[in-house]
Amino acid sequence: MRWSKPMKRWLHLGHRWLGIAAGLFFAVWFVSGLVMLFVGFPALTEAERRAALPPLALDAVRLGPQEALAGLPGFPAAFTLSMRDDEPVYRLTGPDGRRLVLSAVTGAPLPPLSAEAALALARRHPAARNVEDRGVVERDQWTVTARYDASRPFRVVALGDPAGTELYFSEGTGELALDTTRAERVWNWLGAVPHWIYLTPLRAEAALWREVVLWLSGMALAAAVSGFGLGLLRLRRKRLTPYRGWRAWHHLAGVAGGLAVVTFVFSGWLSMNPNHWFGPRMPDAAALARYAGQAAPAFPPGRETLALAPPGSVELRFAWIGGHPLVLAAGPDGVRPCCGTEVTQDRILAAASGLLPEAPLATALRLDAPDAYWSDRHGAPRLPVLRLVFADPAATWFHVDPGTGEILGRIDRSRRANRWLFDALHTLDVGPLLRHPPARQAVIGLLSALGLIVSVSGVVLGWRRLRRRLA
Repeated sequence: MRWSKPMKRWLHLGHRWLGIAAGLFFAVWFVSGLVMLFVGFPALTEAERRAALPPLALDAVRLGPQEALAGLPGFPAAFTLSMRDDEPVYRLTGPDGRRLVLSAVTGAPLPPLSAEAALALARRHPAARNVEDRGVVERDQWTVTARYDASRPFRVVALGDPAGTELYFSEGTGELALDTTRAERVWNWLGAVPHWIYLTPLRAEAALWREVVLWLSGMALAAAVSGFGLGLLRLRRKRLTPYRGWRAWHHLAGVAGGLAVVTFVFSGWLSMNPNHWFGPRMPDAAALARYAGQAAPAFPPGRETLALAPPGSVELRFAWIGGHPLVLAAGPDGVRPCCGTEVTQDRILAAASGLLPEAPLATALRLDAPDAYWSDRHGAPRLPVLRLVFADPAATWFHVDPGTGEILGRIDRSRRANRWLFDALHTLDVGPLLRHPPARQAVIGLLSALGLIVSVSGVVLGWRRLRRRLA
């Protein structure tokens, strides 16, 4: 009892000043989070990328895959054949991320993409109307993350369509890296940009941005926890709250929505993977090389086998699985093995032993429907999928596409915990809400409205306090 009064006072003071410091951020996070429910950050989906590729002119190919690999120290991390305007080209990505584009006609490296060449590529896009060159961009708001580093700089071309689409082509390789629409660009200034604190100069410094978000969200979490605790302590039996006006709104909304505010901020803080508690989402390069079972720059299927690709193919992908060569044909209707190569479950399981050579493969489970750990709130996940369960200390699972052999993700015990600590708490991707997006959006909207009342009332009270202090 002797310590009760001083502790309450310090709790009150801590919440007051932490709330003043973080109040505006709370308000921005709740408003921007609602926008993000309906408009995601610009990204090029695999279906959009394939739709923008013209059909392969296989009769023009004069260089086989083996010749394209000549002189390389090892098999590339990615190796494909597609078109660059009217010319078939091989695109190769090294283990370090560097990319090389070779003509499949002459074998010569292709020069950087010119403005005229970018316009020609854009005119082939299904949505193209009156294309217009927007110049060269090294880094902008929509290409700020490190995932685009290997493709920089970009040539940006506007399609002149009603959606205001802009395409980002890598100047070095000619590949389409990103598309954005006018609606995405406008709404994301109210959504993902403020929510993730995606200011270009800050986000370009990944380590600094991560520290800023961790400390800011940590401070906000302390404000939310202390406020929720104070709100419970100040409840009254008859009138519920001893306050009036803005204070009453802040108190009652904080009690009603305080737990949601705490879990939203806590899970958002966890999304930054503090102290690297959560394991990687994909296997590392060494594990992928062991899965391939072939590190040398070799690919036996010759040029004549490429002619067996299905009509309408827009891209051929060359890979190894368990020491066996594989050609995948990508078209408008998906990706599947071709050209005399195949993928079987036995071959996948044999190759998978290389993913974690120190641990045995315990179980291989085929999923034909989503479950708690294989789901996608943005749409249906790729199905069917093989779940490979290993008996290692981290209880690691790998998800593999049984039709193509592609490894789709890695999830260990820490990542499965993160699935509940972030996805379930932050985006409510759990139970019936995951299966009914409108219901999930409605619940998030209701909780966000309570959080917004808490935030706005806190900003008003904080401003009044500061004004009196400054006066």
